[in-house]
Amino acid sequence: MKRLLCATLLLCARVACAGTVDPAHYDAFWLWAGVKPQAVLHGTRTVYVLQGQIEASPRDEAQVRFIAQGVTVPPLPHARMWLVYRAHTLRWTPRVTQIMLAQLARWRASGRTIEGIQIDFDARTLHLQDYLAFLRTLRETLPADCRLSITGLLDWSSRIDTDQVNRLRQIVDEVIVQTYQGRSTIPAYADYLPRVARLQLPFRIGLIEGGQWDAPPYLAANPWFRGYVVFLRNKPSQAR
Repeated sequence: MKRLLCATLLLCARVACAGTVDPAHYDAFWLWAGVKPQAVLHGTRTVYVLQGQIEASPRDEAQVRFIAQGVTVPPLPHARMWLVYRAHTLRWTPRVTQIMLAQLARWRASGRTIEGIQIDFDARTLHLQDYLAFLRTLRETLPADCRLSITGLLDWSSRIDTDQVNRLRQIVDEVIVQTYQGRSTIPAYADYLPRVARLQLPFRIGLIEGGQWDAPPYLAANPWFRGYVVFLRNKPSQAR
């Protein structure tokens, strides 16, 4: 009976690891506004922390505003941090860039290890060329020792051509391809992974806590693959 119970528990643990995203099995996380820090962060190597949103004014698209969304981050002496900016428009004003650079300077002055800046923008097909131009300008604005990361939609890899990949590789240090939408895993995520794996630039896979994930065997062998980032969520008791 005891052997049967142990075997059952071991099987459940394997299923949870293979099918359900448990943050305890990962070491890189997104920490978003409204999400309370979890104990798992204390062992993290990398954390992506939301700092604000950039969006066009609903009354006048020519007016761009920065909405600060600072997140409380516990002491993480061994973690490298990325400052994340959720962009709904690429028409940044000089003031937006100044705010971002000022935040970067304050975080570095605090003694934290700041790896770089991440732009979270849903680049549609028609915007890919504009996005490349935006990223190139931003790259030139950042300090030389500040790395640049971006997120990518799951179907993004099928819409970007070789020339665009080559240019992107000269601008950004990594792409994190998100396998979820909202707070749920995209049902057909596995269908996109072969195309994602063909990206010829450093990439990670973005997962949602509690979502689904079954890693294909070819992914770990990919020389461009850099691991996973998990989007943390509040537990039911924390959501209140």
